Amino acid sequence: MARHSANEFPTVEVLTNVQRRRWTLAEKLSISFVARRHGIAPNLLFRWRKLMSDGGKEAIRVDDLVVGASELKVLKRRIRELERLLGKKTMEVEILKEAIEIAREKN
Repeated sequence: MARHSANEFPTVEVLTNVQRRRWTLAEKLSISFVARRHGIAPNLLFRWRKLMSDGGKEAIRVDDLVVGASELKVLKRRIRELERLLGKKTMEVEILKEAIEIAREKN
């Protein structure tokens, strides 16, 4: 047993706001079954579930929408297409400006 002098105190770690989800045996088994059926480790499925939950909580905290991965993919594809079109139109404007300048020089 360790002794402490009057001016010495043992170190104590205080944890606050620790929330830990407790899974029932049925939940653990069903998630494990689903994970194995799809060829992934059960702990990975639990991790994805936690990340999804945390992302949703963050979206709510910042008053933002949660968008599915497939919708995000479609939106990113649309942005790339619009950027490509914007680049094309920018080039067309530059060509027209040069053509106008050349036409003015001829007059």
